[in-house]
Amino acid sequence: MEEQKKNVALVTGASSGIGRAIGVRLLALGYEVYGIGRSFSESTAPAERSSSGAGEGGLAGLSASGRDDFSELPPFRLCESDHFHPVVFDLQDTKKLPALVKSLQAEWKQAGWRFTLLVNNAGTAYYGLHEELRAEHISEMVRVNLEVPMILTQQLLRVLKKNHGSIVNISSVTALSSNPHGVAYGATKAGLLSFSRSLFDEARKYGVRVTTILPDMTDTRLYRHADFQADPALDAHLEPEDVVDALVYALTTREGSCVPEIVLRPQLHRIQKKAPKS
Repeated sequence: MEEQKKNVALVTGASSGIGRAIGVRLLALGYEVYGIGRSFSESTAPAERSSSGAGEGGLAGLSASGRDDFSELPPFRLCESDHFHPVVFDLQDTKKLPALVKSLQAEWKQAGWRFTLLVNNAGTAYYGLHEELRAEHISEMVRVNLEVPMILTQQLLRVLKKNHGSIVNISSVTALSSNPHGVAYGATKAGLLSFSRSLFDEARKYGVRVTTILPDMTDTRLYRHADFQADPALDAHLEPEDVVDALVYALTTREGSCVPEIVLRPQLHRIQKKAPKS
């Protein structure tokens, strides 16, 4: 009997927050996980990593469905797994994305692995009155939140069609309504939603699943440039694991069914003003 090839997932923004949580869960599900991030100096990794996928399983003590196990992980445990492959790359440098993808595909081919999952998670946000935003911050949001997912998808779609793979785009509930004080950010997330919807209709006949997850305020560093933050009450914000649960649900529905969009909200609609800096 022919040995089943290992599945490979590529996750952007994998060094922290939602992306890190996704990486941990995918390891538990048996994926070889390639995580793109600007820096893994704190959150990863041994000085050397194996490109052969040697070793058994993902992270010790982590079950494929166990949130409790995830919550027990030390802060920087992710890259202790031989099956996590950190890719240090500045996603704003979009001209170099095709070369990056080419090198990754060569590595996957050499290892005999199947690329089956692209998670476009990386995102950046700047808030305030639109005329007060810096032009370079607007460009950064457009590149990271919209241009990068479109380019990575374009570069990898042929192999995803061949392998009947999945694409998961992490958008935001801001894509669904107007966003005063977050005009540019909301526009990029609405663009990502529009891209995802059209791609779903274009690629579904080839066996590719396209899912967009639209979370409300989640307890991550996304709001570090804002004058507000997620309310600390558990029923007033989302946790990264809530987004991961939605992703796993989309990936594990029966063959022949698809989950194009998932909207996630906390029970209460409440944000917290940051204390003014002294």
